[in-house]
Amino acid sequence: MKTKSTKIIVAISLALCASASFAQAANSTSSAAKKELITKLLNMQKPSYDMLARNLMQQPIGNLMQGASAAMQQVPPEKREATAKAIEADVKKFVDDNTPLIRDKAAKLAPSTVGAVLDERFSEDELKQLLAWLESPVNKKFGELNVEMQKSLADKLLADLGPTLETRFKTLQQAIGKQLGVSPAAAGASGSTAKPAKK
Repeated sequence: MKTKSTKIIVAISLALCASASFAQAANSTSSAAKKELITKLLNMQKPSYDMLARNLMQQPIGNLMQGASAAMQQVPPEKREATAKAIEADVKKFVDDNTPLIRDKAAKLAPSTVGAVLDERFSEDELKQLLAWLESPVNKKFGELNVEMQKSLADKLLADLGPTLETRFKTLQQAIGKQLGVSPAAAGASGSTAKPAKK
């Protein structure tokens, strides 16, 4: 589970990646105590690497699934359900196989990226304060409640805006269909194929 603090650390790692040569030079001037603090911080980030890996795969898989959804219209209706299930199984296997690969690589790169930033931008005393905060009961409580709070917000957003967004999405579908020269399928037949517009 990603807490607010781990999100900040991961964001720093993505925005301020340092080179390996810089990391080696920086580490050579760091005290043993500071290196130990950085190592402890990096170890605390390991649970977030799984989420990072899944996030990195989200966009390309989303694009792939959009293409597959469009191509599905060419599959005979009686075979669509089985084909969709087969595609979903392939995508799940891909995610399951590659998430550990990215996660493990992230753990290996962390010392030369996240660790380098922590070494350069934080003093030893600041690292101690950061660790104290991350390990504090207040931070742990916030992290545990954060998922619940985000879910509560998301549920409320969907309840309040769901009908409006659905209406607007249908309008967008109709506009795109008009540009493509197709008309939407009969109302209520969600997910069914679009029919060519009569000319």
